[in-house]
Amino acid sequence: MKNKLLYNLLLLLGIALLALSWLPEWPDTEKQGFTAHRMVAHAMGGIEGLTYTNSYDAFVANYEKGFRVFEVDLLLSSDGKLVARHEWGEGFTKQLGEQDKLAADRQGAVLTHAEFKAAKIQDIYEPLDWIDVLELMEQYPDAYIVTDTKQSTSEEIQRIFKQIVDEAMTKNPELLERIVPQIYNRAMWEPVERIYPFDSVIFTLYQTHETDEEVVAFAEEKELAAITMSDTRANAGLIQELNRIGVSSYIHTINDPETIAKFKKMGAYGFYTDFLTEADLAKNTGLLSLLNGYVFAR
Repeated sequence: MKNKLLYNLLLLLGIALLALSWLPEWPDTEKQGFTAHRMVAHAMGGIEGLTYTNSYDAFVANYEKGFRVFEVDLLLSSDGKLVARHEWGEGFTKQLGEQDKLAADRQGAVLTHAEFKAAKIQDIYEPLDWIDVLELMEQYPDAYIVTDTKQSTSEEIQRIFKQIVDEAMTKNPELLERIVPQIYNRAMWEPVERIYPFDSVIFTLYQTHETDEEVVAFAEEKELAAITMSDTRANAGLIQELNRIGVSSYIHTINDPETIAKFKKMGAYGFYTDFLTEADLAKNTGLLSLLNGYVFAR
């Protein structure tokens, strides 16, 4: 019995030492602002198996699951209002189940603000415009909004971010502390910065062909809060270089725990997701997750 107990203790010690040997690959968790959270609800998060709704209902459901960082897709309506939608077009209208709410000739069109607001998603979920998003930020004072602005010409950037800032200033200037713009190339930094010097900015890589070295240099120069990349763009070298300069790396959009475990092993900091939660992030690596949380929380 004594020998068996000693064997078990040695086995546990060996597992713990092995886990500790992996710790340098998992970055420090002592973060401020939105990076205090590792999971980002993609397009306000999934709801009832649906994705890309960007809806009020998705926000509330995912807040209740523990999310505090919400990415929202933003487009300009035909009359220049900023609304939470991933894209226009007939196929996407059908995906959202809105076809019965719109005339046939409007199902593939860029909608007016009034048309957008009147067309409930799947006949039940409430679409959001930017003013609605700001209202949610006031009601939920620990929530952060990450912008995914789908129009990116110089003129569109000016119109979109001026509206983002002006309406936040009107509602409550402190809300700007919890708005995190995503930029899509290095050239986008300056026009956004001229409109407003946001506390945190994310560089998302899905539209850029810049090298890993250029990405790291830019992140260090501008003191970016995070780099977001797809699972195909992510690699251990880039992630480790970002960890070295203290920039968080997020991978999008991941709904599989095994994929999360793979990128956690590389040192990735967090993930955009439709359906997984912070609890899912923690439990899929067992003892290693517990040790990481204990060591870095001290």
